[in-house]
Amino acid sequence: MNILNSKLNLAAQKITLDARSKYLRSLVVKSLLGAGRGHMGSAMSIIEILRVCYDSYIKHFPNDANNDLRDRLILSKGHGCLGLYALLVDKGYFSISELDSVGSFNSILGGHPEHYKIPGVEASTGALGHGLSIGVGIAKALKMKKKNNKVIVIVGDGEINEGSVWEAAMSASKHNLNNLIVFIDYNKIQSYGFTSDVIDLEPLAEKWKSFGFIVNEVNGHDINQIEESLNQSSEDDRPKAIICHTVKGKGFPFAENNPKWHHKNNFTDEEISLLKEFTNT
Repeated sequence: MNILNSKLNLAAQKITLDARSKYLRSLVVKSLLGAGRGHMGSAMSIIEILRVCYDSYIKHFPNDANNDLRDRLILSKGHGCLGLYALLVDKGYFSISELDSVGSFNSILGGHPEHYKIPGVEASTGALGHGLSIGVGIAKALKMKKKNNKVIVIVGDGEINEGSVWEAAMSASKHNLNNLIVFIDYNKIQSYGFTSDVIDLEPLAEKWKSFGFIVNEVNGHDINQIEESLNQSSEDDRPKAIICHTVKGKGFPFAENNPKWHHKNNFTDEEISLLKEFTNT
C-alpha cells in the first residue's frame, strides 16, 4: 500500500460520523433486526457514498421514480443493499415500515435489490460483476440520445476480481463515457477474507488509469472529499473512477474491519444489544 493509500485508510478509520450518518446507519440496523440477517459490514461502508449522491449530486424523483430526467445510480455490489434501502426510505421512495420485513415472503425488499419491484432501484444486482456493464450500456444509450443524465455505479473491491468489470471499463473508455462515474468501495475485505490475501488489488489506482479513467482517491467516509471529487469540473471526455477508502462495518467498533461481519445471521442477544447501543434504537 502506497503512502496516499495509507493516509486515506487511516483517515477513514479515525473520522467521526455526524448525526445524519448515524441516523442512516440506524435504518440499516432496523433492517438487520427485522430480517434477522444481512450484509451489515458491506452496507455500513457505503453510507457516505450514497448519502452524498442522493443528498446533493444526482437528480432523482421519489414521487416519480422513472422520470426521464433522473440520473441513474446502480449498486453493483447488491449485497450492500441495506445501505441503499436506508437512503431510499430517507428520501421517501417507500415507507420506513418496509424495513421491518426485509427478506420476508411478502416484502418488496430482498437480500439483493430488484428492479421493477423496488421504487428507485435501477438494476437487479447481486450476481457480482454485472452492474458496471449495465451502467456502461445505459450511459452509452444516453449519449446516443444526446441526454445529459449521469450514471453512477458503485462496485465492491472484492467484486472487481470479476473479469466482466474490466471488460466494461474498457468499453467505457473506448466510448468516451464522461457521463459515467464508478465508485470503488475499497474497504479491503471481501467474503473470504482480506483482499490483500485473496487477490491483491494494488496498484489499484494505476489499474483504473490504464483502462482510460480519470482517477481520484478519497476518504470514503468524508462527505467533503466525496463531494469535491464529484464536482471537479473537467472538459475531459473520459469516465471517472473514485476510489473510496472505507471501513467495513464503519460506525460499529465491534464490527469494523472484522470479516465475520461481512454477513451475519442468527444474531446473539449480545450482538443485538450492541447494534441497538450504537444506534440508540
